Amino acid sequence: MRSHDLLGAGRADTASLVRNVLLVDHRVAPRAPAWRIEEADAAGRRAHDQLRHRAFVVEQGLFPGGDRDAADEDPRTRVLVARGADGAVLGGVRLGPADPGGADVGWWTGSRLVAAPGAPPGVGPALVRAACATAEEAGALRFDATVQDRYERLFTRLGWRRTGTTALGGRPHVEMTWPIGRLAALASTTKGPLGGLLAGLRPGGAGFVGDDGAPVPGTDVVAACDAILPSMVERDPEWAGWCGVLVNVNDLSAMGAGPLGLLDAVAGRDASFTSRVLSGLRAASAAWGVPVLGGHTQLGTPAALSVTALGRTDRPVPAGGGRPGHAVRLTADLGGGWRRGHTGRQWDSTTSRTTEELRLIGSAVARTAPAAAKDVSMAGLVGTLGMLAEASGCAAVLDVAAVPRPDGASTGDWFTCFPGSAFLTADVPERPVAPAGPATTATCGELVPADGAAELVSLRWPDGSLTPALTGPVTGLGPATGDAP
Repeated sequence: MRSHDLLGAGRADTASLVRNVLLVDHRVAPRAPAWRIEEADAAGRRAHDQLRHRAFVVEQGLFPGGDRDAADEDPRTRVLVARGADGAVLGGVRLGPADPGGADVGWWTGSRLVAAPGAPPGVGPALVRAACATAEEAGALRFDATVQDRYERLFTRLGWRRTGTTALGGRPHVEMTWPIGRLAALASTTKGPLGGLLAGLRPGGAGFVGDDGAPVPGTDVVAACDAILPSMVERDPEWAGWCGVLVNVNDLSAMGAGPLGLLDAVAGRDASFTSRVLSGLRAASAAWGVPVLGGHTQLGTPAALSVTALGRTDRPVPAGGGRPGHAVRLTADLGGGWRRGHTGRQWDSTTSRTTEELRLIGSAVARTAPAAAKDVSMAGLVGTLGMLAEASGCAAVLDVAAVPRPDGASTGDWFTCFPGSAFLTADVPERPVAPAGPATTATCGELVPADGAAELVSLRWPDGSLTPALTGPVTGLGPATGDAP
């Protein structure tokens, strides 16, 4: 473009350029940040060790002789340092599992926060914020710290909450926790609007509220329907087709129903793309031995997939059949691993299983006949437990360390992901549970009276303490009423 084509524009065009062009004055070099925060290498760890020894041992006398402990020997412990523009370490903080050397159950602690003499005043708060983000990224659902009481106000401004007091080295300290809202956010996003949206529809009928399927009145048929997120259909069409069968079979299985057949409605931009969705659906249909009875196919439209499943049982298991005192159990297939492209969100335990194994897992609820059951799906483990408790008119306590979890998943990811094949049940503690083939079953909590609980779902930690996970209803649909047929 010649210069006068641009510079000779009228006043209106010039004003438009001012509004729409990113103007940068290249004569002024951007200001370099005063510091950066990074995970410490060996040299950074040594510098952090020296800073904390000087502060906590030499100057403050909190740790006579030295401040190193078991956390320093745990390979999972992480150290974050702030480095100045010249590379000098301006401060650091240590964080890792609360039980050094023990199992990581998603409870982390932060400690040894220190700033170098003369460091900019923002280094400490920046390290605290970075530690919070690092703990959550590592899958922690609880992050605690014990801080000197003079720093309580700083931590409070950063969103931390006081939980108690203690003394360390003869000096008063405050026990604090940083709230991690991952569980509540997932439940609210996926299920929160349901109460308002479904008002007046009474899905499921009397005795069935928030269930995975709906008993057809006057028959022994149970119907279920699920749609797959369009973005997932577009990005991973074969997996979307497989999951269209998986989630519907799970819905029937959670109600103790044996699957009879499937109906699908699939849409795609062209035949080539749509065939990839149907290939996944076809493979899953063969794997579970459930025929596709019919459906609808639409081409020349955005990607979409929904599947309806029909099953049969004369004793459907409701989600709302739990009562205070019932034991909560999780039956989950821990085999497999994260689906490629869905790490931390979708666990694939089913594509490697035989038809016999899939049927053993899927029939476990029917063979056990518990008082209440739900399959773990979009709301995650804790959100699904909240739905079961809400439908049962109860609250729930979940023992974090007792939850069966695969080695390849952090607690935070496992509690919020779609776990493939996993079912929550509630019943009297002495009731036996039917074997579920390759799946693992464990008692991991209990239902408690709703009127005596401050939260809908609480997490119980190895030290016996409770922390809130869900403080209010998940769906707003309320408890089930009437007797289930």
